[in-house]
Amino acid sequence: MSVPRLLPWAGPEGKPCFLVTDGDGRLSRAADAVESVQVEMAARLLDHSAALLEERQVTKAELRFLVARMREALTDVLRIAESRRL
Repeated sequence: MSVPRLLPWAGPEGKPCFLVTDGDGRLSRAADAVESVQVEMAARLLDHSAALLEERQVTKAELRFLVARMREALTDVLRIAESRRL
């Protein structure tokens, strides 16, 4: 049975993209690969944030940049969770 899958990217107007598939096509595999990269980036950002927060001379700009990237990563991971219906 084919179930709509929320893809890990948005359409041209920022709207969600869905794929109706059995989960074994080329686009499904591409979406799996993108999700894998997104989760890995989120994990690396967590590691980086731990190291950055240990520093005594962190600038406001560095923290703002980190928070912006972490927001992007969290958005990606939440989209993956929604796609998986977690």
